[in-house]
Amino acid sequence: MADNNNAALQAVKGMNDILPPDSARWVWLEDKLRSLMARYGYANIRTPIVEPTALFVRGLGEVTDIVEKEMYSFEDSMNGDKLTLRPEATAGVVRAVTEHSLLHDGGKRLYYIGPMFRHERPQKGRYRQFHQVGAEALGFAGPDVDAELILLCRALWRELGLIEGRDVRLELNSLGQPAERQAHRQALITHLEAHAYLLDEEAKRRLHSNPLRILDTKNPAIQAVVEAAPKLMDFLGEASLTHLQAVRDVLDAAGLEYRINPRLVRGMDYYNLTVFEWVTERLGSQGAVCGGGRYDSLIEQLGGKSAPAVGWGLGIERLLLLLEEAGVQAPVVSPVAYAVLPNPKLLPQAMTTIEALRAAGVSVLMHAGGHSMKAQFKRADSSGARYALIFGDDELARGEVAVKSLRNPDIAQRSLPLAQAAEWAAQLLNA
Repeated sequence: MADNNNAALQAVKGMNDILPPDSARWVWLEDKLRSLMARYGYANIRTPIVEPTALFVRGLGEVTDIVEKEMYSFEDSMNGDKLTLRPEATAGVVRAVTEHSLLHDGGKRLYYIGPMFRHERPQKGRYRQFHQVGAEALGFAGPDVDAELILLCRALWRELGLIEGRDVRLELNSLGQPAERQAHRQALITHLEAHAYLLDEEAKRRLHSNPLRILDTKNPAIQAVVEAAPKLMDFLGEASLTHLQAVRDVLDAAGLEYRINPRLVRGMDYYNLTVFEWVTERLGSQGAVCGGGRYDSLIEQLGGKSAPAVGWGLGIERLLLLLEEAGVQAPVVSPVAYAVLPNPKLLPQAMTTIEALRAAGVSVLMHAGGHSMKAQFKRADSSGARYALIFGDDELARGEVAVKSLRNPDIAQRSLPLAQAAEWAAQLLNA
């Protein structure tokens, strides 16, 4: 069927426009995130949206759902390169750190905010283009940074008005080291093979390729088999247990409650030692809000010099949905003043004062397009502005502007000199 060139185009399914006033919630949240990251010493890193496909195949593994079914991959028609829209950001951060030798002078604390892409069935809080924020600490081997990253999350919840234990709660586990995990893997496979007749098709498919992911199943029919499976914690050596205990000591001292969840795993082999998730009951089956862990093998796996690393990521759409469910409202941002212009011919004179106010830090929304005084005042009121600045013929002839309070009828209208706009700007901001 031929395309109808006159038909209105629409966004790709699962890739959504973010429009005012909803976009103000995003700006508010991103400002909170950037401020908090700065207080913890995390610097912003921005990596390309498109990366070599091999980066994710090597980093995430060929048998993961993301690589097998969800990546937007294509061949560059200009040169034949195999490219992918990033499904997550950690691999790209590691690639950038390695390519630019950022660890040559010591560890780095980095954070990112941006869009990711996965071809999955769109649903509320889960989209094909979605946005993530993540914190990555690379070059630090100790449990102190693991604990710091967890406490950074707690600081974020508090900053946003979410309550620990009610809106979000922490689950913690250790994946140990590769040899310990391999011993557990063999015991797990033996257990699952003995109960293969009870497993669903997804579990059977993962039995030998990625058995740890079976522990993550939501299928109630095989919960009993999973509950009876060998626990990874029983296979951990002294060093791994000591690392976990050191993380717990910091969290305990900070008064942060958590639950050890032996079924909390990661499907990728490069994860080791500490893993954690912040979960909620407010979003139904989409319980995980933020997930993180230590990935000491990934830098070497992607071609860099071996170095430890730990980090976490959270979905911004899901976090905004949680805030909505928890009744947390972003503050409404309104202009301080609305410029009413009865005579458009006087705009050049009025604009000088409007620009002086803006330069002094006052947000001024200027009326455009003419209209009657009544219509302009109606729009001034609906804008949420605290004041109307009336640039009338009489006022401008006297070198003044009339200032009318839109929120407090007890405040009398007054006139102020145009030439002193920067001086009385502070009065508007602080009143």
